[in-house]
Amino acid sequence: MASYTGDRTIDGISVLVDGEPLSPHYDQLRLTEHGFEWSYEGPEPAQLAFALLYDHLHDAAAAKALHESFMRRVVANFDNEWELSSADLDEAVAALRSGQTA
Repeated sequence: MASYTGDRTIDGISVLVDGEPLSPHYDQLRLTEHGFEWSYEGPEPAQLAFALLYDHLHDAAAAKALHESFMRRVVANFDNEWELSSADLDEAVAALRSGQTA
């Protein structure tokens, strides 16, 4: 089970999966050149949402279809430090697919 963590400090933003930097997966979808951020809108939080979903689902079409709602319902609620497990992502994806709030 993968563990995703994020940390915002004076030195910048770090997003890791199992202790390694999360790829933005620009080869699948490039929304920004400026890395990740967490907020409720904008290209950087959208890139983070897509990267988390793609890394978890390994399905670019599904990640593209879900990333905007995932950004608004999940990424927008991240604190300066956050953690998600694979189970958390499964639950969020199921809620988004069923039209519920994640």
